[in-house]
Amino acid sequence: MFEIVAFYLFSILTIVMFGITVFTNNSLYALSSLAAGMIFISAFFFLLDADFLGAVQIVVYTGAVMALYAFGMMFFDALSVVKERINNPKLMFLLSGISALVIVLIFVAPIVNSNIEAQYPVHPEWGNAQDVGVVLFTKYLIPFEVAAVMLLVAMIGGIILAGKKMDISYSELTEEEIDALESQTLKKDNK
Repeated sequence: MFEIVAFYLFSILTIVMFGITVFTNNSLYALSSLAAGMIFISAFFFLLDADFLGAVQIVVYTGAVMALYAFGMMFFDALSVVKERINNPKLMFLLSGISALVIVLIFVAPIVNSNIEAQYPVHPEWGNAQDVGVVLFTKYLIPFEVAAVMLLVAMIGGIILAGKKMDISYSELTEEEIDALESQTLKKDNK
């Protein structure tokens, strides 16, 4: 009974978070809800007793979203209002929904028609988590370290590029001053 209640609870929370990600105009809200959605997805792994995959989901995907969050804070003006112009939103929604359904059906069809077997046996004395660690830090150590260095260089480059001198510190503004700045940017965008 606990698993069923937890499944429905995390399903609803995940859908709500990803809905906020898709439908919000604020980039920081979108990135925050994306990170929360990734954490809620890890709950499904924990419910299925795949603790290692749940921890990897939190560390890898939520860490990647937090890196996006940092880049978003550096590159985007969070106070500006995003305007999108879609000529026919119903057609766009219908086409994107149909394409998502086709992609899901393409990936699910081979799984439904075949028996799934593990390629590598589970070692009962230590488990697959240790196997992943051994392979990652022996055979794939160099690509793993190269990827880490590339992410570090990208983060440093982003910080340098975003290190422009700002006339106004947004953290020290009051609510009224923020509203005034938003209205000024709206007037500039309308011209």
